[in-house]
Amino acid sequence: MQEHTIGIIMNGVSGRMGSNQHLIRSILAIREQGGVSVAPGKTLMPDPILVGRNQAKLEKLAHAHGLIRLTTDLDAALADPSNQIYFDAQLTQLRVPAVRKAIAAGKAIYCEKPSADTLEDALAIYHEATAAGLKNGVVQDKLFLPGLLKLKYLIDSGFFGRILSVRGEFGYWVFDGFDQPTQRPSWNYRKEDGGGILLDMFAHWRYVIDNLFGSIKALSCIAATHVDKRVDENGDAYNCTAEDSAYATFELENGIICHFNSSWAVRVRRDDLLTIQVDGSKGSAVAGLRDCVVQHDSFTPKPVWNPDIPSPIDFFETWQRMPANQVYENAFKIQWERFIKHVVLDTPFPWSLLEGAKGVQLAELGMASWTQRRWLDVPPLAA
Repeated sequence: MQEHTIGIIMNGVSGRMGSNQHLIRSILAIREQGGVSVAPGKTLMPDPILVGRNQAKLEKLAHAHGLIRLTTDLDAALADPSNQIYFDAQLTQLRVPAVRKAIAAGKAIYCEKPSADTLEDALAIYHEATAAGLKNGVVQDKLFLPGLLKLKYLIDSGFFGRILSVRGEFGYWVFDGFDQPTQRPSWNYRKEDGGGILLDMFAHWRYVIDNLFGSIKALSCIAATHVDKRVDENGDAYNCTAEDSAYATFELENGIICHFNSSWAVRVRRDDLLTIQVDGSKGSAVAGLRDCVVQHDSFTPKPVWNPDIPSPIDFFETWQRMPANQVYENAFKIQWERFIKHVVLDTPFPWSLLEGAKGVQLAELGMASWTQRRWLDVPPLAA
């Protein structure tokens, strides 16, 4: 067995998302399976080094998973030529300076989204990495979720006929911390710390819409801070300065209308934390994170409006659940494997930092539409 080791600087993975999805379920899972197989008898083996600001947190995480490489000195990690990839999962406000250090050190760049907190910075790091000849990418995890992969299959196979509209519902109730402990970090609800659901979720909706349904022509958005006071990690009450909900309509170049509701102040009564309903001339589908149900035109019921009697139709039983005809791996792991192969073997990887900049652009335009109370065009971002 020929094994090629590739050092990966993992900066900011001591948080919940970074440790669970990127370290444990992606990089460590790849190591446990024997690396990324690229040819018979040949694998690419990731060798992570944990980087962060808290030595104790790093040591605890490393000890829990049998890792020995860790440091609070990012410069030292960047200076090591065995580390070929720099990955950033820090707070968004800390990302750009660290990415620029990695670019100066000649590392391939892979980072969480949003790639920056302003479009200017997001475009700048893309151009700087590209000008330096460095491979770069941004996490686009929802494209690899089982539910959305099933949705993509339906689109590609022509199930919908002509797609008419898309409705996305995302979010759940985040407790404010007064009567029950909160389940999200407090910085999410402070604008001055990079919080806000627009920057957080529009980065997702941009790549989901672009890759599944078409290019966005224009948008209209209204947002709100529904819960104006919460309790932080120290038990202290604070004022929420960032929006916790956003309601947006996107007009696509191909005429499809997409509407996405995103909220940390909604109680879930739907199939999943994220559901996307696609309605077409020949059929409809509702996809969640893992499952997808469909209703073809041939077995769509014909309701008659009569509010004076109970509905004779059970609107749920007329949908069919798509089978799981394949094994679906972790969405983050799939993209990690593709990026590692991209760096070492120059295989295609379309999700560059430019795609990250598009997400930031959509968030900025959503904010502008909200504050200006009007529709705004979404101009293309050229490479």
